[in-house]
Amino acid sequence: MIHTQIAQQLAVQVWQVEAAVKLLDEGSTVPFIARYRKEVTGTLDDTQLRTLEERLGYLRDLDQRRATVLKSIAEQGKLTPALESAIQAADNKTRLEDLYLPYKPKRRTKAQIAIEAGLEPLADKLLADPSLVPDTEAQAFVNAEVNISDTKAALDGAKQILMERFSQAADLLAELRDKAWLGAQWQVQVISGQEQSGAKFQDYFDFQEAFKSLPSHRALAILRGRNEGILLAQIVWSDTGHEPFESRVASYWQIRDQGRAADAWLREVITWTWRIKLASQLETYLVSRLREAAEESAIQVFADNLKDLLLAAPAGNKVTLGLDPGLRTGVKAVVVDATGKLLAYQTIFPHVPRQQWQQSLALLGQWVSQYQVALVAIGNGTASRETDRLVKELQSLLGSAAPQRIIVSEAGASVYSASSLAAAEFPDLDVSYRGAVSIARRLQDPLAELVKIDPKAIGVGQYQHDVSQVQLARRLDNVVEDCVNSVGVDLNTASAPLLQHVAGLNKSLAENIVFYRDAHGAFVNRKQLLQVSRLGGKAFEQAAGFLRIRHGDNPLDATAVHPEAYMAVDNMAQSLRLQVGELLGHAQLSSLKPAQFVAETLGEQTIQDVLAELQKPGRDPRPEFRMAKLTEGIEDIKDLVVGSIMEGTVSNVTNFGAFVDLGVHQDGLVHISAMSQQFVKDPRSLVKAGDIVKVKVMQVDVPRKRIGLSMRLHDELDTMAKSRDQSSQPPAGAKTRAGKGARQATSKAEPEAGSLAAKLKAAGWKN
Repeated sequence: MIHTQIAQQLAVQVWQVEAAVKLLDEGSTVPFIARYRKEVTGTLDDTQLRTLEERLGYLRDLDQRRATVLKSIAEQGKLTPALESAIQAADNKTRLEDLYLPYKPKRRTKAQIAIEAGLEPLADKLLADPSLVPDTEAQAFVNAEVNISDTKAALDGAKQILMERFSQAADLLAELRDKAWLGAQWQVQVISGQEQSGAKFQDYFDFQEAFKSLPSHRALAILRGRNEGILLAQIVWSDTGHEPFESRVASYWQIRDQGRAADAWLREVITWTWRIKLASQLETYLVSRLREAAEESAIQVFADNLKDLLLAAPAGNKVTLGLDPGLRTGVKAVVVDATGKLLAYQTIFPHVPRQQWQQSLALLGQWVSQYQVALVAIGNGTASRETDRLVKELQSLLGSAAPQRIIVSEAGASVYSASSLAAAEFPDLDVSYRGAVSIARRLQDPLAELVKIDPKAIGVGQYQHDVSQVQLARRLDNVVEDCVNSVGVDLNTASAPLLQHVAGLNKSLAENIVFYRDAHGAFVNRKQLLQVSRLGGKAFEQAAGFLRIRHGDNPLDATAVHPEAYMAVDNMAQSLRLQVGELLGHAQLSSLKPAQFVAETLGEQTIQDVLAELQKPGRDPRPEFRMAKLTEGIEDIKDLVVGSIMEGTVSNVTNFGAFVDLGVHQDGLVHISAMSQQFVKDPRSLVKAGDIVKVKVMQVDVPRKRIGLSMRLHDELDTMAKSRDQSSQPPAGAKTRAGKGARQATSKAEPEAGSLAAKLKAAGWKN
């Protein structure tokens, strides 16, 4: 059943799911299955396998919970065939818990006390026959010994019994939840007296929007404002209030007001069921569902941005000068060789207050000459543009021998500097210099350096601290693993933090590999991995294809060809009368037919992958390195000129647009409606983190440090504002709150109709 459900969700065959599950249960990793077991799974890719793995865990947890529920109800002697069938058919945890709700052990409720007092027959009689007179029927249940002193007490007890029964009907609950999700809206106001302290939430001081259409960033902002005691959020159930919900409860239990003796009493039971039971249940459900959807969206945004950063173009194995800018504390300067090894470090003070400009130039010039520096990585923090100007002057002095200069994001560098990993790597080096080393290395190879930092510290998320940290960590770890294995790792130069993300390896095995390498020298072939402590056959099978050995005994060890396919490659070489080393990149590879080399353990798809790898051995899937050309003379937000066109680097992509680093210490926002002349549903369809883009400066707010940008370079400023009005129509379900001056959800708190600043603000743009 589990396999069938997953197959339906992925739109694949059941046998594919069964094969993938078997491999996962045997200890295979997603990267290994996706690349080296294509025939077994019918070419399921890594995205499908990640979804499969996640759903498998959920459904197995569901099955365990199902068994617990069945056992509990059976022990109570209340498990009927119909109930068992319904529980077995429950396909999600919410449905299962709804079915279990009437039987779930809980503290004694008023309804249970009433049942113990013998009032259930009274409740059943009045529900079954509304023509009965409630007071008359209740007289027979008056019993002082069980605290039923009069007919009112008896009827109150019967009411409690029916209220609990009405609020625990699984089918009705499911219907009401769907009805609420489709029709309910969230009405948000500022709590009186919190206007000033909660100014950052002012977009939501008078706000209303349908739950079903509320974007993740707005939902998370409201939830944060509510948690901080700034915002008050309440539910508007429908245009006619909660009446449709009460009516549906009444119709479900076949309660109709026909003027009969008990009709009014039963209607009162329905009203109290809604007020006391159902309204709070449904509110909890709506907010929980909204939170889950918003968190999932925010986590996906973070994962996508992290993937783009990790797979950003590497500048390559070149000697690099790393500069961590500062003013009063100076610029921390380091030189690392082509492999990232630290060669030199010193602090220079070219800026105020010391202004040792010429001395700084002299030292940097000496280093460039002495170490043959090819790249200069400048951190993008405080004094980065001033330091960039210093390096530019150095370039003009050195002429053709000058290294290339690049502004590099510092995000997470301080976290690495203070980490135990950095302390172990540079025990005698000051924390500030470690940051400069990280800046230099992340230019050489972003992937190899960023894996040393907790992904959450890289800062490319959207409300990342408001989402489930467990789910976020798991998703980001998966992203890191997929990125590392898609690129491959040099076995002889990779650090332990990088190696631990290779399929089949972990922190302990990675450290053992580095220890073996330090003790025995560089690996010369992949088979040596089996000599590493605690690295057995399964780990070797999973990891070998992703580990590269340059200039080793076997040229195939430098490729993504798995050792289990080496014999097939030998056969290819023999058929072309070439040595294996000559086979790599040879033109005659295109003449080979994959079917000729299919073996019991190697299918045609795998052979095709082997041939593709041999044609371009060791190919890096990352793009070619390039850098943004920052505008000269623009070093601060105050220097920006509205209407000017500039080049920058995309630093973060959210659901409502993209942030671009222009080199002025404050990223600007390209709102989703300013990204193209055409409608854009997902900003990532146009840009991703690390992309170089040209933008037009549309608005600059120096006091609040906000920059509004557009990728539509030919728009005039006033035309831009009008077009934003047209492209930012309110989502389905957004309401104007009559009598309170409320604005539509997407144009909330606009000081001027259609202004760019207001649109950015409504999108959730925060400092």
